[in-house]
Amino acid sequence: MFKKLLLTINKWRLQLNSQRNFLIFCSVIVGFIGGLAAVALKYLVHFMEDVNREISSRLPYHFIYVFLPALGILLTVIYTHFINRDKLQKGIGNILANIKRNGSNIAANNMYAHLISSSLTVGFGGSSGLEAPIVCTGAAIGSKTGGFFRLTSYEKTVLIGAGASAGIAAVFNSPIAGVLFSLELLIGEITIPTFIPLLIASATGVVVSKVLYSRQLFHLVTDGWVMTALPFYILLAILCGCMSVYISTVAGKLEKGIFKNQNRYVRAIAGGLLLGVIILVFPPLFGEGYHDVQQILNGNISVITNGSLFAKWLNHPLALLVFIALLAFVKIIATGITIGSGGNGGTFAPTMFTGAFLGLFIAFGVNQTGIVHLNTSNFIAAGMAGALSGVLHAPLTAIFLIAEITGGYVLFIPLMIVSAISYIIARHFNQHNMYWHELVHERNIRPGQDDDTLHAISLNSVINRVFTPLYKESSVKDLYKILSQTQANIFPVLNNDGALLGVVLLDEVRKQLFDNAIMEKTVGEIMLTPPAVISYGQPVTSVMDLFDKNDVWQLPVTQEGRFIGFISKSALLAKYREVFISQYTQADPFAHH
Repeated sequence: MFKKLLLTINKWRLQLNSQRNFLIFCSVIVGFIGGLAAVALKYLVHFMEDVNREISSRLPYHFIYVFLPALGILLTVIYTHFINRDKLQKGIGNILANIKRNGSNIAANNMYAHLISSSLTVGFGGSSGLEAPIVCTGAAIGSKTGGFFRLTSYEKTVLIGAGASAGIAAVFNSPIAGVLFSLELLIGEITIPTFIPLLIASATGVVVSKVLYSRQLFHLVTDGWVMTALPFYILLAILCGCMSVYISTVAGKLEKGIFKNQNRYVRAIAGGLLLGVIILVFPPLFGEGYHDVQQILNGNISVITNGSLFAKWLNHPLALLVFIALLAFVKIIATGITIGSGGNGGTFAPTMFTGAFLGLFIAFGVNQTGIVHLNTSNFIAAGMAGALSGVLHAPLTAIFLIAEITGGYVLFIPLMIVSAISYIIARHFNQHNMYWHELVHERNIRPGQDDDTLHAISLNSVINRVFTPLYKESSVKDLYKILSQTQANIFPVLNNDGALLGVVLLDEVRKQLFDNAIMEKTVGEIMLTPPAVISYGQPVTSVMDLFDKNDVWQLPVTQEGRFIGFISKSALLAKYREVFISQYTQADPFAHH
């Protein structure tokens, strides 16, 4: 029954594909489901946070904060271990790895497991963000939708981006930022075949979010900027750039795990209790932190000291300024402990939180001097953009996201300045953003490699099996006779079993063409050892790496110890071009098929 339904749907798909509409149709589906997932997670987490805050407000010094994060992380670990069977792929880095190395295929359990695990972590006060789990959920929805309709790897990549765009757009009610997020972080290119589906999915996600959950993340708070504030925006940008390096370094180390010598349950409880103690000292670190960011945007700065053990000492402006700076530094440590002890979440929201408090630090500190008055809300918004730009290496996403969610289009110039400078500084110290850094240095996956297209190439299709074998006992005179009968410029030297012993390059022979001494030599004396040998089952990506590493244009191929032919770099590049054009033509809804 299911197979018959699938055949019917795919027959209809082929009809739509000829009308160039099918990928757009899929992006609507992905955007709708992604929007529903984002709304469900937002509603669940915000409900849990509100309940926990209400409970904690009735206890002195919010002492329940010590235990709530540990409970949430422990429940997350129990779920991922016993129910999800450790199949959860955390983080945006795993999405990129699946795009590059797994044909854009993401396991189906990621469509729901992130919603459950991250709601347990953040809802009970884990100091991390929901954006990464939502992006992972949307990406999995896009991947499985593409797989259901038997789309190409490239089309599945577009739908992965569509799901991520819908998730980000639905969370922040910011469709443009959702599109730019996928283009800058996941797909890495801006073309019509990718832009249109992302835009439609993003818009669909926002519509679903507005219909089902109209609660705004931030309210319209920013105001116009003045030239006297420009030097301080530049100072904020420099701080954001340096803080971005700090965030990437600290988060990268802590998220790999804390208390590694302990079992997962001890790690969850110990890490959760440590996090609880930190939150007891710094209550704004509870959960995502957006609640406190909105309060300081509204001008209610004193809210950040509520419930703190040191509240009575924070009435002095200088003490409060130090407390604000500590919040900016400690937030990412709390996030690393949350994720490193087994919780599920991301660094997106913590990065925005850190940037907001950096902006507050500059504005509040300068305003205390009386030299000039700075608009605190403007600097908070600019700080969020600067931190995001530096950590994600995505300045366009940072600018449009903050502009959309704060209504800060009047701040466009400061947002551009702060984001650009922060990005330049962060890029100077870290060539890749925090997601790509791990992939490049630990998994040898690089953003410049088009693994998706290379994986679509069959190694067998580029092997040249037409060759003239030589034997090491043969004389060079016999080789000269063969040269007059072939246009080949490389010859394999084989033994009687067909195993490769070496190669003879025509270019090397030509150098000694008029040397009479060479005529007395055998093939075995002039043959060369090839710089590398390709195995028949070797991935095409590693074959391309061999060509680049050894700076050669032809390499021999062996199968089960026997020589079977040569692969030339030119043939591989020609095939790559053919597959590349085919993939983009199929995925382009405006192309002529």
